Amino acid sequence: MASGGSAIRGSRVGAGPMGEQDHGFHAERVAVSYWDALGNETVRYFAANLPAEEIPDVIDSPSSGLPAGRDKDNPPAVQKTEPYKTHLAYVKERRTEEEAAQLLEEALTQLRIRRGKIPAQS
Repeated sequence: MASGGSAIRGSRVGAGPMGEQDHGFHAERVAVSYWDALGNETVRYFAANLPAEEIPDVIDSPSSGLPAGRDKDNPPAVQKTEPYKTHLAYVKERRTEEEAAQLLEEALTQLRIRRGKIPAQS
């Protein structure tokens, strides 16, 4: 015969004398629907006595990872994020030595022109 623990078969471990209604599972709630830019609906539940100002207008949608708003006809736009660039991609974008020398020369020329236009102060 195998025996283990002192829990009565069919009982929940850690369940005390309080019922579910005492834990607040049966409190009055209101369902709020959110839609993301792809049309996915997410329903969140809030306490019925919560003021409307405290219910957020935008949440993150777990379906797509995009923001979701309460207005079905005008959901938030898809965020435009730049793709991750590796270090090698940045290195490839660097200018050549000739381009760098040309930019430096242009900057020095513009600086000399500006200094020539400024009257000398004594």
